[in-house]
Amino acid sequence: MKPQMQRQIVDPLNGEKFLSIPDTSSEEALLKAKVFAKNMKNVPKSGLHNPLKNPERYRLYGDVAALMAQAIRDPAVEAYFVRLIQRVVPKSVIQAAGEVTTVRAWLESFAGDGVRQCARSFGVPGDRAGQISQGYRFPFGGVAIITPFNFPLEIPSIQMMSSLFMGNRPLVKVDEKVAVVMEQFVRLAIHCGMPAEDADYLYSNGKVCNEVLLAGDARMTLFTGSQAVAEHLVVDLKGRVKLEDAGFDWKIIGPDADPKLVDYVAWQCDQAFGQQQVGVWGV
Repeated sequence: MKPQMQRQIVDPLNGEKFLSIPDTSSEEALLKAKVFAKNMKNVPKSGLHNPLKNPERYRLYGDVAALMAQAIRDPAVEAYFVRLIQRVVPKSVIQAAGEVTTVRAWLESFAGDGVRQCARSFGVPGDRAGQISQGYRFPFGGVAIITPFNFPLEIPSIQMMSSLFMGNRPLVKVDEKVAVVMEQFVRLAIHCGMPAEDADYLYSNGKVCNEVLLAGDARMTLFTGSQAVAEHLVVDLKGRVKLEDAGFDWKIIGPDADPKLVDYVAWQCDQAFGQQQVGVWGV
C-alpha cells in the first residue's frame, strides 16, 4: 500500500498551512473499509457488553469517565482544549470553554456507577402466575457517528462515549477541518483506560466516509449535519440512521426595524456559534 496522502488545513488567521491531516483516498478507503467492516461485523448485535454479557465493562467505563473528568479539571488540560477549539473554529474563549465544561460535567455525571445505571432494565407483571415481561437496553453493535464542524468537542465526544457506555463499537468521523480536537479527546480517553480497540477514528471527506459505511454495513449511524447529507444517508443506509439535520439559519430584519439593532443582531448571531447569517432588507 502506498504511503497515505496528507491534506493541508489552512490557518484562518494568516492563510498559511496549519495542520497536516490524513487525506484518505477512495483507493485507501476500500482497503480501510475492509478493516472497518471486519471490526463492525466482528461485533455481534449483543454488543461488546450488555446487561447479560460482560457487565464488568459498565464499571470499566464508569472509571474511565471519572478519570477523564478529573483530567479535564486540570487547568492546563482545560486550557489546552479551549485553545485547540479556538484554533479551528471561530469561537470566543467563553464559547470554547463552554464546550469543555459541558463535556467535563457530563463525564462527571456518569463517573463511578453512572454508566451501569444507563442500562437499567424493567419488569412488568404478567396476567397469570409465573408470567412476567422483562425489558433490557441492548446495544446495536457496530455503529457510526458523523459530526459537523461547529461543535468539534461537545457533540462527538458525548455521542462517542454514550455509544461506548452502552456496549457499541463506534466508527467516529468528524468534519476533517476540525477533527484534530476529537483526536486529542480520543487519545485522552485511551490514556484514562478506554481500550483502544473499542473504537475507530476516521479522517476523510464525506464521500470516502460514505463508502466506508456501506462496506462496513453499520447497524446504526448517528448523523449531525446538513439536511442534504442526511437525506442521502437515509437512502444509502436503508433508514438505519438517527438524524439531527439542520443548516444555516437566516435572521431577516424588516424595513421597520431600528437600524441601531443591526449591529446587536449580528453580534448575537456570532455568539450562536456561527450558525446564523444576518440578512438586512429595507434598512
